[in-house]
Amino acid sequence: MTPSLSSQIRVIRVTTTKERLRAVEVLGSTYAKEKQWIGNADTFFAPEDLESQNVSWFLSLLGETPVGVLRILYDPPMELYRTYGMKALDSGLDVEGFIANNRIAEIGRFAVVPAYRSNMAVVASLMRAASCETIERDYSHYVTDVFEGEKHSPYDFHTRVMGFKPVATHDVGELNCPNRRITMVLDLVEAYHRLKVSRPSVFRFLTRAWPKELHERLSATSPSQPEP
Repeated sequence: MTPSLSSQIRVIRVTTTKERLRAVEVLGSTYAKEKQWIGNADTFFAPEDLESQNVSWFLSLLGETPVGVLRILYDPPMELYRTYGMKALDSGLDVEGFIANNRIAEIGRFAVVPAYRSNMAVVASLMRAASCETIERDYSHYVTDVFEGEKHSPYDFHTRVMGFKPVATHDVGELNCPNRRITMVLDLVEAYHRLKVSRPSVFRFLTRAWPKELHERLSATSPSQPEP
């Protein structure tokens, strides 16, 4: 992390129309204009998301400049995954059963403007805010998709740093990208304990300013193992 930059970054949960438009600005410059994965960024972040209890959008700001966004979808509908034609990898995990039997939140819609994409402080700050809310809401796992071989794929960060485990692949999804999708899951409690031991500097950054009660709850909880 770059201390001088990370200290200037703040992340907010998007709750107002003005904040939503700033998030749409990031989505428009990355997902629409640069990647051409979507047509209309305004509909990609629907106004009704502001009122939904199942959706949280987070916006990263450098000063007053929007530089990144992230969405959490709580209890993603299983029928959505069925339409993707997912193919299980050799992890032994029954993806449908796993999603149906755990408290799952989908983390995605990561977008960082090109000028700050290489600085991990922007992504990590978004992860810090999002994971704090997710754990406070008593969700146990994240599920996400990344594009195989895509130039700016967060696959390495997700697997090497955070500990996401690839469990399935599929060829289609919501975004207009030809690359195969890799579906991954993350046990949030397991990630907390692992990062605390193996990557203490990353752990401190990701949990900075978390409530003391949250640390106490996670420290007293043993990681769960998904059933195959």
